[in-house]
Amino acid sequence: MRETIAGVLQGDATLAGTLTGGVYAGTEISRQLTPGAFDGSGEIKPCALVRVENDVQHGPYMGGTTLSARTYVVVYAYQRAGYDSIDAALARARALLHRQRPAAATGTWSIDWAGDSADLQDEGLDCAMRFGRYVVTRLR
Repeated sequence: MRETIAGVLQGDATLAGTLTGGVYAGTEISRQLTPGAFDGSGEIKPCALVRVENDVQHGPYMGGTTLSARTYVVVYAYQRAGYDSIDAALARARALLHRQRPAAATGTWSIDWAGDSADLQDEGLDCAMRFGRYVVTRLR
């Protein structure tokens, strides 16, 4: 699911114009793992990271070999200072994901926006950060 959602976000030209550092699927933004997220001076560019928080059993299929689940996915957005790119990126992500069923997400009933964080600071990257959380209801 992480790669599917990242693929939707990566494929959008409007979002690519806002997140000049890219969209990544994984566990962290770092100079080693995501060098494209940083400029030549090592400063973070506006970028996003898609992570899966957890899976929980939920829905119409609760037994046997078929289970339905809720998967909680978080889109983290970063920029060096301020929140203008972050706010635009999270709004665009919501427009692309909320109540959608991407073709690549076989067995997905829906992706629903659950909420956005307040303004945060990422201590490790020394930059501004916010996140948007989504609930994906799907077959597991």
